[in-house]
Amino acid sequence: MWIATRIQVANPSGPAYSPLMSGGRRWILGVLIAVLVTALLGGVATWTQAGSMERDLTARAQTALFEAGLPTGDVRFDGRDATLSGFPPDQALRALEVVQGVDGVRAAKVNGDVTPLAPSTSASPPPPPSTTTSSPPPTTTTTAPPPTDKAGVQAEIDRMLTEAPISFEPDSAQLTADGSQAARSIAIALAKAPAGFRYRVTGHVARGPGGESAALKLSRDRARAVARILTGNGLAVSRVTYRGLGDTRPATGGEEDRRVEITVV
Repeated sequence: MWIATRIQVANPSGPAYSPLMSGGRRWILGVLIAVLVTALLGGVATWTQAGSMERDLTARAQTALFEAGLPTGDVRFDGRDATLSGFPPDQALRALEVVQGVDGVRAAKVNGDVTPLAPSTSASPPPPPSTTTSSPPPTTTTTAPPPTDKAGVQAEIDRMLTEAPISFEPDSAQLTADGSQAARSIAIALAKAPAGFRYRVTGHVARGPGGESAALKLSRDRARAVARILTGNGLAVSRVTYRGLGDTRPATGGEEDRRVEITVV
């Protein structure tokens, strides 16, 4: 008569060996390896896509600069944000405008010295010939120099914001074309002010459906967008701060509630 017996291999320092336990460990190890491989492949795909986007933006920016007659500098992208370097000071602001106009570019800044763009002047037509033998004494007009005191610079900022407010797309921190041009014009004017002046950008919005927290975030994002234009057009980053006050300081209860203020501090 045969007697069936079960044989276990004893482990002197642990429990008896079980084939089921070994198989479970192999299954867990396989799951962990699969998770790690998936994460690695996802990271590689994201990195590849980001690199492709940066290469595409770089190529388009360089093409735009070449077509504008500004091929001497260098453009590098971190995501959709561009950094310009190596441009002559008198071409840096023009190169910045060209790169900011490239589709897909979110923000741009210049490393190095910048010479402010001179205001454009158009030639006036010659005066008509005089029909009298005597003419009034000639008059001369002069352009007032930019203000150099704090009150004068603040008055100039307020005047420019009144004539051309910095505007945004509805419920967004994306500047309109007119708003972006208005912010660049102020940046060029401030680049001519004394180097010791510092500036604070404050965003205000009207109360929307998102309540106080949404208004505060939107106002801060808009102020930051304007501050980036100032620092990208000749002002050092250390000279510009920004903040958002949401809807806590309404102006008139109308469109003026949605505004950006720039203050000399």
